[in-house]
Amino acid sequence: MEREAYDAMYHLEDEFWWYAGMRALTSVLLADIELTADGPRVLDAGCGTGANLTHFASLGSLTGIDIDAGALAYCRQRHIEALVQGSVTSLPFASSSFDLLYCFEVLYHAQAVADVAALREFWRLLTPGGYCVIRLPAYQWLMSAHDVAVHMQHRYTAGEVRAKALSAGFVVERITHLNTVLLPLAILRRLVTKLSGEGKSDVQPVWLPLNAALRWLLSLERHFIKHWNLPVGLSVCAVLRKPPDAGA
Repeated sequence: MEREAYDAMYHLEDEFWWYAGMRALTSVLLADIELTADGPRVLDAGCGTGANLTHFASLGSLTGIDIDAGALAYCRQRHIEALVQGSVTSLPFASSSFDLLYCFEVLYHAQAVADVAALREFWRLLTPGGYCVIRLPAYQWLMSAHDVAVHMQHRYTAGEVRAKALSAGFVVERITHLNTVLLPLAILRRLVTKLSGEGKSDVQPVWLPLNAALRWLLSLERHFIKHWNLPVGLSVCAVLRKPPDAGA
């Protein structure tokens, strides 16, 4: 991403409705994962400016990796030290190094089959029986100026995510869409921006009452995904597992 995008992320991701709402939803999925390891080792693959490393600190011993040195500098401003610079397609860790790995809004940057290469790296890094949680933007037909601004290469269907995960050797525990409630508004916004020719990221300061309302609406979905997989939404999220009988 451009330097301006990382700067906006760092300053907004703690309270901005999308970041905060998606953390609330993802927390529900992570809470269902039962890790048997004592003091589980957790990797944030593509940690960006570090808000998730802070938010999910209770999961275990967290390490963050990102390809961008500037993003890692922002992490250090949050007083996060367990950081490594590197690519998700060639992770500089030994096999079976982590019990849980999560990767949010990262693989869409990958070209061609590089997303499968990253998933195979995730599989390699996990201990047998370990979990991987990935979250990606949904539906290629929703590509927008925001996606171009953040260098997005592709938006995914649930079927694509399932097929790629299986080809990397994972067992698919569940796949659900997220950001369902706001999907109609997002479609309308995409149409307006295409017609107007507006070309900037959606990560911009929002009027505080509107930010609070959007955050509340998005967070409502946590009550549904506790019990059901949502069939449509702006994002697709998969909970994957390395088979317990798999080798390192």
